[in-house]
Amino acid sequence: MRQYEVTFIVDPVLSGDEIKKTAKTYNDMISKSGGKIVNEDNLGLKQLAYPINKRSSGIYYCTEFQVESGEMIAGMELAFRRDERIMRFLTVHLDKYGIKYNEDKRNGLIGTKKKNDKDEVKPDPSKKPPYKDKKKAAPRAATPAAPATTPAPAPVAAAAPVVATETVTAPEPTPVANVKSEEE
Repeated sequence: MRQYEVTFIVDPVLSGDEIKKTAKTYNDMISKSGGKIVNEDNLGLKQLAYPINKRSSGIYYCTEFQVESGEMIAGMELAFRRDERIMRFLTVHLDKYGIKYNEDKRNGLIGTKKKNDKDEVKPDPSKKPPYKDKKKAAPRAATPAAPATTPAPAPVAAAAPVVATETVTAPEPTPVANVKSEEE
């Protein structure tokens, strides 16, 4: 048998009874086509990443089911597209790793673990914090210096030729008088 998982988002404006009726409609469709529902999960109201049909939240349902062949998937997806109550849907064929992951998740082996008072590690107040206080830090011991060696003289580069430069200043411009031409 092939195992699938369908996740769909129902419009949150609907009443609680209509939302449950919508999910039951699709679960009945799976059962009538000869499929077996492995798990049905109501994930509840969640915020959407972007608005869909001017809605910023939706009610998520996830149904895991087994069918002999995937022929009924096309009919179910067509019904999802036609139903105005469904905002989005996604149908996924599960491989052996997906099936194992979902089983482990249902059994509580994967997911968030509840914290117990016994499991929680509390810091010991008698111990000092791991950082050092800069004022009380002991000076470092001097490390033995390497034997002094005289550096080799740097190679002398050929001196660039010296060119004498003379600064020349431009003469100041003379003011031009307003001269009327004879043509005017």
